[in-house]
Amino acid sequence: MAGADVRVPGTTLVPDAAARERDDARWMEAALTLAREAGARGEVPVGAVIVKDGVAVGRGGNAPIAHDDPTAHAEISALRDAARRLGNYRLPGCTLYVTLEPCAMCVGACLHARVSRIVFGASDPKTGACGSVIDLPAEPRLNHHATVTGGVAAPECGALLSEFFAARR
Repeated sequence: MAGADVRVPGTTLVPDAAARERDDARWMEAALTLAREAGARGEVPVGAVIVKDGVAVGRGGNAPIAHDDPTAHAEISALRDAARRLGNYRLPGCTLYVTLEPCAMCVGACLHARVSRIVFGASDPKTGACGSVIDLPAEPRLNHHATVTGGVAAPECGALLSEFFAARR
C-alpha cells in the first residue's frame, strides 16, 4: 500500500512504502527467529508474530508435535497470545507476520479474529491459502478480508524449511 501511514517504533508516522518494507523485514526477522527455535525443537520451522501499532503483541512457533495438537501451528499460537495480551478475541488493526504462507485453518482463524493484514515469507504450493492453492483472504463471499503481502524474506524462509527437510531425508 504505497503512501499508507506506517508507524516505525521511535519515529513519527511515515507515509512511505519504503518504511513499510523496512518494517515488514524487521518483523519477518523476528518470525524467523521463532521459526529457528521451532526447528531446534524438531518442529517444522515456522514462526509467527502479531503486530499492532508497531508493537509485537503475539508470538508463536510451530508446536504440533510437542503438544500432540494438529492446531498448534505458529499462527494459531501467535493469535492466542495476542488475544490474551489484548484481552479480546478480535484483533483489528493487527498484522500477522509468518515465515510460511498460512494454511486454510490459520487463514480462517485470522479472518475470524479480524486480522487486517497477513505478511508471509515462503509460498506453500501444497497448502497455501493466501493464493498458492486457494485465496481465502480475497474470497468475496466471506464477511472479512485481509490484505496480503507475500514473499517477504522468501529466500531465507524457504532455505530454513529446505534445510530442515533435507536433514530428515
